[in-house]
Amino acid sequence: MNNDLDKVKVCIICEGDEEYHYLSKLINIAVFSSKYIIKLINAKGIGNIFSRYQMRYSSDSFHIVLIFCDTDKYPYKQYLSLKDKINKFHATNIADKIVYYGNPCTMQVILSHLSKVKLKSPAKKENAIIIENLTSIPNYSANESQVKELMRHIKRSNYETLKRNLKELSQDDTIKPSSNFINLLANLENEDNSWIDKINSKIN
Repeated sequence: MNNDLDKVKVCIICEGDEEYHYLSKLINIAVFSSKYIIKLINAKGIGNIFSRYQMRYSSDSFHIVLIFCDTDKYPYKQYLSLKDKINKFHATNIADKIVYYGNPCTMQVILSHLSKVKLKSPAKKENAIIIENLTSIPNYSANESQVKELMRHIKRSNYETLKRNLKELSQDDTIKPSSNFINLLANLENEDNSWIDKINSKIN
C-alpha cells in the first residue's frame, strides 16, 4: 500500500458550504481512487475563490488546484469573471479544464444522486419543494443542520445513479441545467493521473 508521499495531492476550492460538505461526503464514502489526497478549501463565496486559488496554486504544495462552484443566476457575471481571472492568471484558456460547475446551482448535482432532476433556478425557495419531495427536508434554506441532513442521502449505493444522471446533462455552461462535474468524478476515480499532467502542461 502506498504511503502519503507516493500519493497525488489535489486541492479543490469550494464555493461554499454545500460544495464543501458534498465533496467531503464523496471523499468519506470512498468513491475516489486512494491514489489521491484531496484537500478541500471552503471559499465562503464565489467572490473569494480566485484569491484562494491563486494562493494555493502559488504555494506549490499540490499537484493540481481545482474549483467547484455554481454558475448562479444568468448572466453568470461572477462565474464568468472567475473563469476570466483564471485564464488571465495562466495566460491561456484553461478555466474550462479546472473549474467544475453546476448550472443553475450545485443542488443540480447533489439531487442527481436521487432523481433525474432539471432545476430551473438557483433560488432556494423555488427548489425547496423538490428537495423536500426527494429528502423529506422541509423548507430547505441551506442552514447547517439541513446541509448535514442532506448529506445523509449521499451514499455509495446511489453514486452510480448520480453518474448516469450527470451524463445526460449538457456540459455547455450557458445551458440550464448543465454540469461538467462528471469529468471531475472520472478524473478522481482514475488510477492514471496523467489527466493532471495534461492540464499542467498547458499552464506551466
